[in-house]
Amino acid sequence: MTAPAIAPLAIPARPRKPLVRAAWALVTVALIAAWWHLDIGLRDLATLPPDIVHYTRLMFTDPDLTALPDAFFQTWRSVAMAWVGALLGVVLSTLLGIPAAAGVGPWWVRLPLRGLFAVIRAVPEVVIAIIILTVTGLTPFTGALALAIGGIGTHAKWTYETIEAVPSGTSEAVTAAGGNLAQVIRWGLWPAAAPELMSLALYRFEINVRTSAILGLIGVGGIGDLLTGYTQHRQWDTVGVLIVVVIAVTMSIDAVSGRIRRRIMEGARVRDVERSA
Repeated sequence: MTAPAIAPLAIPARPRKPLVRAAWALVTVALIAAWWHLDIGLRDLATLPPDIVHYTRLMFTDPDLTALPDAFFQTWRSVAMAWVGALLGVVLSTLLGIPAAAGVGPWWVRLPLRGLFAVIRAVPEVVIAIIILTVTGLTPFTGALALAIGGIGTHAKWTYETIEAVPSGTSEAVTAAGGNLAQVIRWGLWPAAAPELMSLALYRFEINVRTSAILGLIGVGGIGDLLTGYTQHRQWDTVGVLIVVVIAVTMSIDAVSGRIRRRIMEGARVRDVERSA
């Protein structure tokens, strides 16, 4: 008997992805249009590396260390703005973000709040500072308010997403025991969401530290204001010192804050103690 002939396997046709190709074509066209609109020449790109080396030498070859006290003072002012802005923003974000969570607030409360958060996220902190400085003036308080308002858009979103991710078992138990909405939030949702929310609050502070330096560029004080002044006067030896101070302080805050956030999320480490007989 002869074995039955095995039919050759048909190779499936390569799937067509017209939407993906159209998206790539749109991105390519947008990139070319942006490049052309900004009038970026190849000569500018060729001279960029030598310019970076030249100004790096001006800033760090012979730094002006006499600017250190003023640099640390203005950096502390930026950190203070970031801290006050983070505190105000986190408190307001928590109060507004919890009712915006599904299962907590009704839809006619959730939707307007989420729309408000989206609008705030669309406006940079610098623009917010420019708007409110007409009332508060060019002061560090303006920067703190801008950071607080700007942080609401993102942190409130993190808040209601964290609340929505909490398992429903505890809140259902509180409800079954006769608890009202406030008691459900306090005993059913908050204990489970608090570690994540505290970690996000510290992360918000880290973001504010970086943003506060940018706010200083519009004159509200801080290290950004100092950088703008020395850069305009082309005092590169002082600019280098300011940059080193900003980097050192920012990295230190990130390291400490990151360690605290890990401790909050993971809890204290249990050390094994060997008992001698």
